[in-house]
Amino acid sequence: MTKAHIKTFIKRASELGALEARLVRASSIVTAPWVRLKCRFGCDGYNTSLCCPPNTPTYLEMREVINSYRHALLLHCGEIGSSSGIVCELEREIFLAGYYKALGLGAGPCRLCDKCNMKRCAHPENARPSMEACGIDVYATAWANGYPISVVKDYEESADYYGLVLIE
Repeated sequence: MTKAHIKTFIKRASELGALEARLVRASSIVTAPWVRLKCRFGCDGYNTSLCCPPNTPTYLEMREVINSYRHALLLHCGEIGSSSGIVCELEREIFLAGYYKALGLGAGPCRLCDKCNMKRCAHPENARPSMEACGIDVYATAWANGYPISVVKDYEESADYYGLVLIE
C-alpha cells in the first residue's frame, strides 16, 4: 500500500464525515468470545437482521478473516448511522483503487430497512455488519490504536462510534 493511497483514503474518510481515520495493523484488531453475547443479551436487534448475530461471523471466523489482512483503516465517527455509510463508500473506493480484498464493517445494527426480510438482503451494496456483530472488541481495538472511547452512562453523553475497512 502506497503512502499516497493511505493519505488519499484518510482524506476521503474525513470528507465523508469521519472525525478521524488511521491506518492500523490488522493484528491490532481485538476479537473476543464474549462480544457477540452482548448482542444476544442486551440488544433488541439480535436476530432481527442479516447484519446481526447469529447471522454474522463468530469471533473465531472473524479472527481468521482479519489474519488474512495486514492493514485496516480504523474510522472514528460521530454518529452511529454515519459509520456504515462512510465504511461502504470507502470500501468501494479502496476496492476500485486496486485493493480487491477491501472489506468494511460499521457500527451498530443495520438501519437500511424498517424490517429485514431475513432471507435475502435488499441492499447488499450498502449493508455491512458491525464490528461488534462479528466479535470485534471495539473498546480494546480503539484503545490499542490510540483512539478515545468510554462507556456512555446516559443519553446526554456523546458516544464514540467506529468503523473499519480491512485492506490488503
